Amino acid sequence: MGFVPWHRSVEYRRRFALVMGQKNQLWWDLPAQESFRLHQQIYNIEDSSFRKTLDELTSLLDVASLLGRPVRELSLGERMKMELIAALLHGPEVLFLDEPTIGLDVIAQHKIQQFLKYYQEERRITVLLTSHYMKDVAALCKRVVVIAQGTVKYDGSLAGIVEDFSNNKIITLELADGTSPDGLERFGTIEKIVMPKVSLRCNRSDVSQALSGILNNYKIDDMAVEDPPLEEVIAKLFAQVSEPNARQRGDSNEAAS
Repeated sequence: MGFVPWHRSVEYRRRFALVMGQKNQLWWDLPAQESFRLHQQIYNIEDSSFRKTLDELTSLLDVASLLGRPVRELSLGERMKMELIAALLHGPEVLFLDEPTIGLDVIAQHKIQQFLKYYQEERRITVLLTSHYMKDVAALCKRVVVIAQGTVKYDGSLAGIVEDFSNNKIITLELADGTSPDGLERFGTIEKIVMPKVSLRCNRSDVSQALSGILNNYKIDDMAVEDPPLEEVIAKLFAQVSEPNARQRGDSNEAAS
């Protein structure tokens, strides 16, 4: 936005917001609506704009009935919704999120993910998410940047990172009643057998041939072909990054000795 971030100018700070999953910005013993009024004064938001934005956000997140309750009485998911409202009241152009769904149950995670996707598409703001929780990344991010050893190792699409760092596919089969899984290992590496379901891994280039062979030799009620879990792909990427560094350190130690 044309600013030097570490100068921390007031004009710059008015144009972004930060939400951290492990740190509160709301007053613990006061109702969230009191913290919102404080934010209104800090950011000098006009009353009409403040009320309109607050009504919109509380409606989208379904928390209007909770505004008068002390923050300490809210559930973790409800508190995180209030944190998002506080961050968005002044209409930031950039929203920084740090582990925004950490500790939340599956339903709360899904609701916050859906809200963030909707809000970003409607307002066209930039959202930067830092997270080790790959489900947030998969649900929210179109562009992914992976940083390791202080260096950008990947910058591209979410689909591209799977294609670049994994040459496998996972085939999940649901066998028909009475069908034995014996011999499936010739089509790939067996990952798991919990009858009637069997999961096996094979190279991307071999998927078509494997499926053809399976359908010709086994009775199948259902099947799915998926990429490996994103967590696995990221772990493999970091392993590839750290291995050359480990070898380099070993060579340096040998040279020193």
